[in-house]
Amino acid sequence: MRELRLDALRDPIAHLAFMETYETAVAQPDSFWRERTAGSADGAAAARQYVAEEAGTGRWVGSVTVLLQEAGGEDAFGDGAVARSQAHIVGVFVRPEFRGGRVAAALFDAAVAWAWSIERVERVRLHVDERNTRAESFYRKAGFLPTGVTLPTPDADATGAREREYVMVRPVPEVGRRPAGQRGSS
Repeated sequence: MRELRLDALRDPIAHLAFMETYETAVAQPDSFWRERTAGSADGAAAARQYVAEEAGTGRWVGSVTVLLQEAGGEDAFGDGAVARSQAHIVGVFVRPEFRGGRVAAALFDAAVAWAWSIERVERVRLHVDERNTRAESFYRKAGFLPTGVTLPTPDADATGAREREYVMVRPVPEVGRRPAGQRGSS
């Protein structure tokens, strides 16, 4: 976990994608990394991290984390009170040599499937810095749409940059549709 996160924070656009710096993260003790990993491991109630491994080596090549946010709670990302129960995708990273393939899509498929497995979750959201056009393009292809909501980036005082909110709303089952092969009465 530590190695992958530190590599993510060394990425040339890390300042656009993460709220943490390499210098801060590298100084953390091993206990920090153990707690961080345990807090989003399989079975954790409020978060889940998905990791992609390289076939044959087991080397971690990408990850994504999903945080649950309950309606009425305070949004940790500065967006006020949480209006509806939702999942928030954070910490997206794929090593450069694995970008452009299926790694990111597979991570997102797993993250969104987990979010929808929680009945009270109404939507999945994420924020992306408007300067990170590569990420915006991927999120759109993955089915996320911009809401029009923006927040200032951490460097907004100097740059004027904004983060855009993207969402995927829970699919609504079609009412009255019969399963395939079932005949109606006449």
